[in-house]
Parts: sequence; C-alpha cells; structure tokens
Amino acid sequence: GLACPACGAANRPDRRFCRRCAAELRPAPKAAPLPWWRTVWPFRRRARAGSGKGTRFVVILLAVLALCAAGFLLMPAGRALIEDTRDKLGKATAITPERTEGSGELPGHPVTNTTDGINNKYWAAPGAGASVTYTFRKPFRMVDLIITNGASKSPEEYARQGRALQLDMEVTAADGTRLTKELTLSDKAGPQTIQTGISEVKTVRLTLRSPVGLAPGRHLALAEVEFFQRS
Repeated sequence: GLACPACGAANRPDRRFCRRCAAELRPAPKAAPLPWWRTVWPFRRRARAGSGKGTRFVVILLAVLALCAAGFLLMPAGRALIEDTRDKLGKATAITPERTEGSGELPGHPVTNTTDGINNKYWAAPGAGASVTYTFRKPFRMVDLIITNGASKSPEEYARQGRALQLDMEVTAADGTRLTKELTLSDKAGPQTIQTGISEVKTVRLTLRSPVGLAPGRHLALAEVEFFQRS
C-alpha cells in the first residue's frame, strides 16, 4: 500500500489521507527557492504562485524607468549629451565662411588674411577691442575652432608682433539666439584647438582682448581662424 509520510501506516493506493493520522498522502511539492534578487527590496514580497503580480510589478518598473530616461533625453542636458556623443563619434570637416568682416585693419594686413588658409599672413587689428565677424552660408554644428594667434606659426615671426591672449566669442544662431564665451589662448606660436560644440551657427564674432607684445611699430596680429563642422 501507500505509506503515510507522517506516521508510516500503510494505506490503499486510492486514498488521499492517512487512515491513522489523516495526514495528506501526496503533499504538494515545495516551491522552488526564489532567486537572490527577489529577496531584495522591493522584490522581496513573494507573489502568490500563478498570480502574475511579480511580473506586472517588473513590467511597471521598467516602464517607469523608460519614461524617466526619455524625459531626461528631452531635457536640454539630455540633448546636449546626445550632441556631444555625436560630436565624438562623427568626423569633423573644415567649413569656410561666406563673408569675413572686421571692425578695422591696418594697410597691407586685411582681416581676410584670417581665412585665406595661409598661417604666415595675418590680420593687423587697430588695437584691443577690434573684432572680426564670420558669416556662413547656412547654419552648421561647430565642433572645433582652430586659432593660429599672432603674426605666424613661426616662433620668430610670432614674437615680432603683438597678440591677444583672450578672445570674446559671440555666436549667433539661425534663430537669432546669441551665445557668448571667453576664449583664453596660450602665448605660443602655432595652431590652438578649442572645442566648441555649438549647433545652428550662423555668425561668429571674435573680439581681441588682453594684448601682449605690443610696442611702437608693432601690430596686434591674428594669423588664422579655422572652423570645423560635424559631417
């Protein structure tokens, strides 16, 4: 016969309960132990088997997290993070201004020298506070700005003229929004790369500040300004 798991008495195979102690002869199998993560709050509450409460809770939690992530990406900080990531993954290509205008220039050293692709010719500004404005044909994402300060990339020529160690940059977007940023340059010859990461750029104005190396007969020089867009 069927032995009782509680008292050991023999029973007929068709019985459900023990004839001696009334214990269940075929007890339901024990539930499998919960995985470790179900024992940690907020998952530690055990859902009744087959109720689906645990699954529903996980689905709701994932939906809430997805909504939070989507909300963050729609915020300015989230959009900036996306654009910055695209800048790093993308390729930067040079873009030339459609028009270059200066507030003033000395004879023989026009402001257009800053965009002629030759960094041993320079714009001679009248003095500190002089500015140059670059206008582009269509808006673009400006990822980098490369500035060759002074008269030339040659250290000897660089030292012969004055140079500005600070530039006030004002960027105007296609919708008229303006962004200002102070750029600090090292007092050395050669190109200096400045990461910008500004979208919808239409015009860029650079104003020369903090001049050094000026003396009678010397110019406040700026050799080259190069712009790079995300391709």
